[in-house]
This record gives sequence, C-alpha cells and structure tokens, in this order.
Amino acid sequence: MTSAFLSALSGRIAERWLALLALPGLLFLAALTTATLLGHEHWSDIARLRDRLDALAASPASGSAGTVVLAAAGVLAGAAVIGAAAQSLGAGVELLWCAEPRGPLLRYLTDRRARRWHAADEAFRTALVAAGRARIEGAADADRLIGLAERRHADRARMGPAPPRHPFAMGDRLAAPGQRLWRAHGLDLAAAWPHLWLLAADGTRAELQAARTRLTSAARLCAWGVGYLVLALWWWPAALAGAVALTSGVRRGRAAADAFAELTEALADLHLRDLAAALGVACEGSVDRELGERLTRVLRKETGAA
Repeated sequence: MTSAFLSALSGRIAERWLALLALPGLLFLAALTTATLLGHEHWSDIARLRDRLDALAASPASGSAGTVVLAAAGVLAGAAVIGAAAQSLGAGVELLWCAEPRGPLLRYLTDRRARRWHAADEAFRTALVAAGRARIEGAADADRLIGLAERRHADRARMGPAPPRHPFAMGDRLAAPGQRLWRAHGLDLAAAWPHLWLLAADGTRAELQAARTRLTSAARLCAWGVGYLVLALWWWPAALAGAVALTSGVRRGRAAADAFAELTEALADLHLRDLAAALGVACEGSVDRELGERLTRVLRKETGAA
C-alpha cells in the first residue's frame, strides 16, 4: 500500500514538473539556441541552423554515450532552471497585479487609470442626459442618442464599476468583494476569510482553488511572454511569441480574477449566518449591517464584542 502510494505520488510530481518547468523550459531553450545561432541577420535561415546542428552531431564527442547523457542532463537541468525562473517571475507578476499604489510609477499608473475612468464616466453622464432630453422632447435622433449612452456605459463598465484604486485592473477586481462587503455589512473580509474557508464545502473550496490556480497560471504565462520579448533583442521573431503570450496571459488573468472575486463574494454572502452561528453571535432575521459589525468586532478580537 505504501509503495503504491509513493509511486503514484512520485508520478504526479514528475508530471507536474514536466508540465510546469521542463516542457516550457525546453521550448524557451530551443528558441534561445535558435536566436544564438541565427540572430537578426539570418533570422529565417533554416539551412544555416541545420548545418550548425549537423556539424554538432558529426563531432567526435557526439559519439560518446557519456557525452550524450551529460548533454541531455544539462539540457534538462537548463530547462528546469529556466522554468523555475519563469515561475518566480510569474509570482512577481501576480504580486504586481495586486499591488497598492506605492511609489511614483505605481501611483502614476493608478492616477492614469482613474483619469481615464472619470473621463469615461463624464462621457456616459453627458450622453445619458442628452438621450433623456431627446426622449422627453421626442427628437428624431433619440434612439441614436440612447444607443450612444449605452456604448458609453459599456466603455466605463470595462474599466470597472468604481474609480480605480490600484495600478492594474486585477487589483481592483480582487479588492472589490472586500470593499462591497464592508459598505453593505460592515464586515472585514480579510479577518473573516480564514473562518469562511473552514466553513465552505469541499466543492466550493475546489472551485476557489481552481480559480486561484488559473490566476497563477496566467501570471506565469505573462512571465514567459516577458522572457520571449527579452529574447527578441537577439532574434526578433521571438517578439511574436512574447506578444501573444503576454496578451493571452493578461486576458486570462482578468478572467481568473473575475471568477475568483465572484466566488469569494458569493461564499461570504452564503455563509455569513453560518459564521455567526459558529462564533456564537446572535443572528435573527436577515443579514444586516449590525450583524456584520458584530462579526468584525469578534473576528478582530475587539473588547466589548458580543
């Protein structure tokens, strides 16, 4: 039984290592080798690349089994190191997405997003007033102005329902559940989250973990995109792969942040009464602000909480 468990565990670890580190690292290593051998001047010279590889294969050292084993081990080790570096860089990308506006650059990005949101909000309000006036007056272009107001509303909604407070959209999206729960119920989600997590069903936890994993994977994809963009300094076709990876990573990150935020808020909404019961806080009727504030005082271990 123990040997079977260890065998299955080692197999899963090997699969994850191969999927997360080795295969992407090998692909990047191949692109790095191509960039080194071809460069910008011969970027599409496949014959040149083939001749270099044929010359390497015809060398006396390539006939030695020991050399082949060492070369294979070196390639795998290099791919693993590159994969681990991308994984670390992906963690940095994820932290950057959720960063607070500290420092001149992050404050500039936050202010820039806020200015764009306020401009879109002003355009929507202007279009809405014009559409309302045209509809009241029975103007011929009332339908066109209503459609324009709807488009302006959609433009603002893409930036977020409220003025941005973070340098990147993912940070605002992930912070939104805590802000809404605080405004609606006076609940400190950061203090309540560990307790809500323990009360959640296994299926709910699995959904949250899957959304969280997708966010991490999207950040890692952005890290690979940055790596290929750097590689484009020596071989410009790598910029195409980098741009695709970076764009796809950002889009996946936004979708994962949306899913994780929605699941987080839904979990809190559904389990506030359960949390109150588990903590011994009286809850009669619907969930209101008084209950949320009492839960916050209990969770923060404030004196006088009951």
